[in-house]
Amino acid sequence: MAKRAEAIQQREPLSRERVLRTAMKIADHEGLEALSMRRLASEVGVEAMSLYYYVKGKDEILSGIVELAISEIEPPVPGKDPRAVIRAAAISYHDALRRHPWAHGIITGTIKRLDGSAADRVSPTQMRYMEAELSCLRLAGFSPLMTHHAYHLLDSHIVGSTLWEAGIAAAIPKGSLPDLAKSFIARLEQGQFPYTLEHIQQHMGKLKGEKSPFEFGLDLILDGLWKLRDERPKRKAPRGVRSRRAD
Repeated sequence: MAKRAEAIQQREPLSRERVLRTAMKIADHEGLEALSMRRLASEVGVEAMSLYYYVKGKDEILSGIVELAISEIEPPVPGKDPRAVIRAAAISYHDALRRHPWAHGIITGTIKRLDGSAADRVSPTQMRYMEAELSCLRLAGFSPLMTHHAYHLLDSHIVGSTLWEAGIAAAIPKGSLPDLAKSFIARLEQGQFPYTLEHIQQHMGKLKGEKSPFEFGLDLILDGLWKLRDERPKRKAPRGVRSRRAD
């Protein structure tokens, strides 16, 4: 085992990037609970103390991996079709959270430091994404108040849908839904709950070409928001304000 770790280390020198990428991989597959300095050191093939040359501790690791996760999101870029770029950015955000289901807990709230004190995390990459989306909404013709509501509505749909999907995935093993549906139907009394039965049968069918529940809901939200625009679209951002893509 030691020889294998040494061989890996020789092929890929240790760096902050490698430490954070390895930490994110652990979090992706096993959750944040499995992430510790000792476990991370074992994965990269060094002693735990060696990690402190690259990161100060677990708190800095969490900040680093959430930056990596958010950097995968394509932020909206103001242009001729703000609705299209906001839609694409929302899908990109949703996909990133699906790949890294642990990230929403850090992005949307606070976590505990190792000493137990609460720490708000403000990600520079997240701030750039937020500024880009707010800019697109304002330039599309939403007032400050409507922009406020639109931003939070979109954000709650992205995060809420991701949490719902993660819960379903945890409760229902991959590929087992048809068998579970058949078993449930078999337990229903004849003629009882006809619309529930119809709904279950929809789950069992192959809905080719259909939008995902997330995209279906996203389009309903965007349809509604675009009907509520209360200002004329702006040609450019206010002086001194510009949108930046995530690095």
